[in-house]
Amino acid sequence: MNHDSYSDGYIRGILNTVKTIAMVGASEKENRPSYFVFKYLLERGYTMIPINPVRAGRSILGRRIYARLGDVPEPIDMVDIFRSARHALPIVEESLALNPRPQVIWMQLGIRNDEAAALAESNGLKVVMNRCPKIEYGRLSSEIAWMGVNTRTISAKKGTVGGIQRLSLNRASTRGGETDAAAAAERAAREDGDT
Repeated sequence: MNHDSYSDGYIRGILNTVKTIAMVGASEKENRPSYFVFKYLLERGYTMIPINPVRAGRSILGRRIYARLGDVPEPIDMVDIFRSARHALPIVEESLALNPRPQVIWMQLGIRNDEAAALAESNGLKVVMNRCPKIEYGRLSSEIAWMGVNTRTISAKKGTVGGIQRLSLNRASTRGGETDAAAAAERAAREDGDT
């Protein structure tokens, strides 16, 4: 896989599929980027599991912090690596020892380790590097468009739902309700011959 660029479909597929995310390097300090990402994803309905050996036994936003991935008592769908690139390979190795294995290894912005990615992919895991799931979720759901950010999810095509062009992820929100906008957009694209 080319890790210099990911299709929106690949990222959306991951964010729509995973439910439980273990964040390695999560911080309970409210001014840390990992805290912002953790809080944001938790509020979007993901089950978030913080991993931090220094803070094990404490909690972040009501979620118990574990020392390592192997200590987590439930299956993990995605491992979000919030550590430097040199730590990625041992984290992938630890992830591969889990039973069941996670489906995805996600390395945060600025983190790229091709050796770790190759090991994960050779064992059937999907990999994302140098991306933030918070940013990608906001971009693909058009949440950040309200702030004037170009999300690249708007096209010149006529909107398919009441004239409104808005793509979203198929996720239940913490306020209830679900959206099937992503599936509707995909059907519309197939009907228009875009796929």
